[in-house]
Amino acid sequence: MALQEPSWVDAMNEELNQFEKFKVWRLVELPARKKSLDTRWAFRNKQDDTGVIVRNKVRLVVRGFLLVEGLDYTEVYAPVARLEAIWIFLAYASFMGFIVYQVDVKTTILYGEVKE
Repeated sequence: MALQEPSWVDAMNEELNQFEKFKVWRLVELPARKKSLDTRWAFRNKQDDTGVIVRNKVRLVVRGFLLVEGLDYTEVYAPVARLEAIWIFLAYASFMGFIVYQVDVKTTILYGEVKE
């Protein structure tokens, strides 16, 4: 259904273009006796304070419910900062006279190599 809406298709293309821009992945051969994980699109409407749809958000995600704990992964990492940590950082930066820049990250990408 989403493939028939031009706004959703544009959002999907934008997500894929971000992957190409930041060189998130490269095509490799699947090693012997290894399985690949499926992906799916996650769709969400971003709304303003009055409930009007501002834009469509689309993310390509791994179908995590197919993972088996202990076999497919051992650690889970969520890149989330606590508010107290941000306050401490800003206080320290102010004390040391550092210049702090704010960046609006449209796509969060982890650059680590997957060893599995």
